[in-house]
Amino acid sequence: MNEPHYHINLFWSGEDKCWIADVPDLRPCSAHGDTREQAVSNIRDAIEGWLEVAREKGFPIPEPRYRPAIYAAR
Repeated sequence: MNEPHYHINLFWSGEDKCWIADVPDLRPCSAHGDTREQAVSNIRDAIEGWLEVAREKGFPIPEPRYRPAIYAAR
């Protein structure tokens, strides 16, 4: 089965002192890590778990819709 490709927000949290990753289309689906790579790896696991639970419970799986705004540097 082909899984949908969801947008991942990735940012540094100075308050938490770690990288945070979240998926706007799958609320609440977030993860963190000490490095960007670790946060992305953890969010991929979280997405898989989110989708698995939704299927088990018969919840609808949202289509990927979120797209970030793109700003051009001037």
